[in-house]
Amino acid sequence: MLKAGIIGLPNVGKSTLFNAITRTRKAAVANYPFCTIESNVGGVTVPDARLEPLTKVFKTQVMVPAAIELVDIAGLVRGASKGEGLGNKFLSHIREVDAIIQVVRCFDDANVPHNYGALDPLRDIEIVLTELILADLEAVQKRLVKLDKDGKRGDKAALHEIDLLHRMAVHLNSGNPAITLPLSREDKAITKGFFLLTDKPTLFAANVRDTDLATADAHPLVRRIRDYARAHHGCETAVISAQIESDLADLTPLEALEFLRELGVQESGVGALIRSTYHLLGLRTFFTGNEKEVHAWTIHAGDTAVKAAGTVHSDFERGFIKAEMVRVDHLVQAGSFAVAREKGYTRMEGKDYVVQDGDVLLFKFNL
Repeated sequence: MLKAGIIGLPNVGKSTLFNAITRTRKAAVANYPFCTIESNVGGVTVPDARLEPLTKVFKTQVMVPAAIELVDIAGLVRGASKGEGLGNKFLSHIREVDAIIQVVRCFDDANVPHNYGALDPLRDIEIVLTELILADLEAVQKRLVKLDKDGKRGDKAALHEIDLLHRMAVHLNSGNPAITLPLSREDKAITKGFFLLTDKPTLFAANVRDTDLATADAHPLVRRIRDYARAHHGCETAVISAQIESDLADLTPLEALEFLRELGVQESGVGALIRSTYHLLGLRTFFTGNEKEVHAWTIHAGDTAVKAAGTVHSDFERGFIKAEMVRVDHLVQAGSFAVAREKGYTRMEGKDYVVQDGDVLLFKFNL
């Protein structure tokens, strides 16, 4: 299962958010730096409004949603790339995740001190980015030293990699994350082997106070973060209130809905955050269903029908013949596979068909 790491400065709400999303109390929460030391890992189901309508189609009460893993990582401070605070531990935990959610503080609270004084989200983002870039530059330099002999011998592969490393170093030294360096598909495959921290897909989570959630799109700090994220990282920003999520964790679904409506919002920010993280990881969902359950299955974007079949069961992949496909909205509209066939909504696809998010598949196989 792919993992997304929750990072940020101390006291920005990372552990509160992690506990709320995972519905656990794994992560200690306190108003002082390095409350989190060892990373915490928790499974998270992906909210998907398409599941419930499918239960009516297949006449079942059981829904199995898709899932990902979140990792709550220790807070970072200036100098982390040189071992300050919990720097080395922090950086090693980031290397183990597949994507990054950076929580950025957008609330004032006298009871929760900020490590660097006044509230300034862009400064906070730059502190984290600078430490990650410094760690990446060190990794690039080490790799260049390792390739030096092969380069001097004229090894073409080594020379190509050395050129990439020099381009990457210039890019990083300009304050840019590795993921924004324009590269060909082949060069991207090579740079993946550098295991750079700033080469991971990133999503920003603007953490606002509960009273600001309903009007967050107009919040000046949220707008600044969104503009910065698009311009410098080419990524999106989700808005959450970690404290609200913590309060919702102990409520029933009906109580939670009533609580949110009182605040003037229809959905908590966590649902959107999880869905955004799911897509950030390059994941997509297809569905299967019968009278026992409706199941949301996770695949990577670009996976084929035969690969999707293997996700359900290895026998399906080994004996794959074809897959009957219908879009989830068409199936729900039709009310059954039989009616969907009559209306021409279904079609048979071979093993090379690239499965799309929202496909409902019925596999034909023979061993």
